This record gives sequence, structure tokens and C-alpha cells, in this order.
Amino acid sequence: MPDSGDGTPKRYVQPPPSMAARASRGPGAESQTAAAGLGVSSVLRRWKREDMLRKGGLASRGSAFLFSLLAFIITASNEHGGWRDFHKYEEYRYLLAIAILSSLYTGIQAVRHIHQIFTGNQFLQQRTSALIDFCGDQVMAYLLISAASAAIPMTDRMREGTNDMFTDSSAAAITMAFLAFFSLALSAVISGYRLSTQSYI
Repeated sequence: MPDSGDGTPKRYVQPPPSMAARASRGPGAESQTAAAGLGVSSVLRRWKREDMLRKGGLASRGSAFLFSLLAFIITASNEHGGWRDFHKYEEYRYLLAIAILSSLYTGIQAVRHIHQIFTGNQFLQQRTSALIDFCGDQVMAYLLISAASAAIPMTDRMREGTNDMFTDSSAAAITMAFLAFFSLALSAVISGYRLSTQSYI
């Protein structure tokens, strides 16, 4: 123990470990730690956003599948004899064909997204999957609005002369097609956002 010169031993006081560690690291280490914390929180927010977008896309495609399937069932069963058979009208046949295509597309997409959410495995690369979702949703939404719009004038003319089970079923099928269109339009917005946020580096 060193002598202070007046005969009194000079005692050395060791700083606490935390102070010594901070002093040895310097101010740059603290800024690096803060930056690392911000990076981790940013990644967590991005993961939460991606999870919310996946679930939102699944919900919208599930709704579109349900409405498309109802439009298909209602149109296919709209046969009441005579002139009240859907297959005698081109507009209703077109509506049925698009409802079938939409049911197949949205059903396959819903199954794919359910598999991806629960297993974490993807059939395609994330960027390719987002591009397919965006293009497919837009094309199918256009076909649905086209089929529903084509069937509206025919249904309105029929309802002016008579209002029976056939015209009511036709109106119900058109309504389901419109609801499927709105669901797919929302899905297209979500797909477009996911596509725009993909990294191309």
C-alpha cells in the first residue's frame, strides 16, 4: 500500500465494475448498443406487419372464395323449366364460368396461404409469390365485375315483366359476384403493398 508522504497510508478505491466497463467501452459503444436496439425493434415491427398482411390477405381471399362459391351454386341451381333456365342465357353462363374460375383461384390461394402461415414454408420465392398474388387478384377481380355487370341488364329487364324465383336467384348470384369482387379488390391492394415493399437487392 503506497505512502502519501505524511505517514498515512494512501488507500486506492476501485471503481464499480459497471463504471469501469462503461469507461473502457467509451461513448461509441453506447451509441452502437442503442443502434442495435433500434434495429431489433425495426425488424420486430416488420415481422408483425408482414404477419398482419398475410392474415389480411388470407381473410380477403377466404371471403372471396365463399362468395364465389355461393355465386356458382346459386347460378348452377337456377333452373325452373321453360325460359327460366340459366343455361339459355349467355350472360348467366358467363357468370357461372367466372364464378367457377374464381372459386378455384381463391380456394387454391387460401390453401397456399394457410400452409404458409402454419408451416412457414413457401412454394415460391417471396417476391415471385407477391407478384403472382397481385396479378392474379387483379385479373380475377376484373373478370368478376365484368360477369356481374353483363348479367345486370338482363336481370333488370326480366324483373320488369315478372318477379319470381328465377329473377330473385339471378339477382342473388350477381350480388355474390359483386361481394367476391370487393373481397378480391381488397386482396389486390394488400398484394400490391406487399409487392411494393419487397427488396430487389
